[in-house]
Amino acid sequence: MRITYIFHSGFAIETGSCVMVFDFWMDPAGVMPGILSTDKPIYVFSSHFHEDHFNKDIFSWKNGGNKITYILSKDILKRRRAAKEDADAWLAKGGAWQDGIIDVHAAGSTDSGVSWIVKIGGKTIFHAGDLNNWYARFLADGYDVGLVHSAEFDETVDPVKEEKRYLGELKDIRKIADSFDIAMFPIDGRIGNGYTRGGRQFIERFKVGLFVPMHFVANGFESAWRMDEFTSAKNIPFWRIGREGECIDFGD
Repeated sequence: MRITYIFHSGFAIETGSCVMVFDFWMDPAGVMPGILSTDKPIYVFSSHFHEDHFNKDIFSWKNGGNKITYILSKDILKRRRAAKEDADAWLAKGGAWQDGIIDVHAAGSTDSGVSWIVKIGGKTIFHAGDLNNWYARFLADGYDVGLVHSAEFDETVDPVKEEKRYLGELKDIRKIADSFDIAMFPIDGRIGNGYTRGGRQFIERFKVGLFVPMHFVANGFESAWRMDEFTSAKNIPFWRIGREGECIDFGD
C-alpha cells in the first residue's frame, strides 16, 4: 500500500485494487491530479460535515471520467452540505457498506459524524475522523472531579464523562476489529497538556501495524512526532510526516 499525506486529516491510500481518499480538505502540494489519474476504482470518504474534513470539491472529481464511489457520513446530509444523490452510501455509526473490493464499517466519534473501518485485501484500515479524547488536558495536574470551561472549544465540559465516552467508543470499535494494519489518528497539540493521551489509549487497546498522526496542522509536524515515543515503546512503526504530499509504502 502507498499512503500519501494530503493535508490535515486528508490521506490517499493506493492498493493493488483501488485508491481510497479520506477526509479531503485542501491540497497544498498539488498531489490530487496524480492520485486521480489512476485507472483503478476510487473510493472517497468524508467522516463528518466540518469544513476541515469535508470539501464539496470532491464531487468535481467524477468529471474526469474516474470510477468514483462516495461514502459519506450521514451528518453531512443532515446538515444539508450535500444532496442525497451526491453519495453512493450515507452511513451513521453502526452502518456498513461493501462491494467486491472493500468492506466498510462506520464506527463512532466523540465529535460529529463517524470514524471509518475499512477492510480490503486482508488488510484493515482505521481513519478516526474526529474521534479523540479531546479534553485530556483537564485530566492531569491535580484535577479531581467537576465541570471545567474549555477556552479552546468555548464550552463547559465534564472531562471524566468525556473520557468515558471516548473509551466507550473504543470498546464499540473492538467489537468490529481489534487490530489495524494502518491507523490514522488525531494528535492535536491544541488540546494542551496530554494531547497524546487519546492516541496512547488507542494503542493500548488495539494492535497497530503503522500509526499515522493527523489533525496536527495548527501546531505543525513536529508536534505530532511526540507520539513516536509511545508507539516506539510498543514496537509500533510511526510515520513522522514532514511535509504535505509525502508518501510512504507500507506492507506487502
